[in-house]
Amino acid sequence: MSRRSSKVYKNAFKNYQDVEKATVSGRETEARVLTQAAIKLQVCQKNWQDGIFEELDTALKYNQKIWSIFQSELIKNDNPLPTEIKRDLLKLAGFIDRRIFETMSSPSPEKLDIIIKINQNIAAGLRGPA
Repeated sequence: MSRRSSKVYKNAFKNYQDVEKATVSGRETEARVLTQAAIKLQVCQKNWQDGIFEELDTALKYNQKIWSIFQSELIKNDNPLPTEIKRDLLKLAGFIDRRIFETMSSPSPEKLDIIIKINQNIAAGLRGPA
């Protein structure tokens, strides 16, 4: 592939991403990101070995970033969610934070199970009924 063709494809892909950002709802974006986070952790579990720690660190930090963003959105005064739901999600985010730090300090594939399940369940809830 020529440099010019490569540039055209990159520009086309960027344009597609820009359109996607403008047309996808916040809930759909959150669901997609949580699903990607779960998949990253599942890949680490599946390929668990001594050399997986760089990928594990990347996957855990990705999850941590997502949940930090959720936390910052939940504490905003203009967040429209009911107080009880915000409180429950903040508790869940705190649990995720603790599990991520536990896994970073003492890695084991089983510790990823609950983070994966929570991400998948929240993503399914954000997508709504099938």
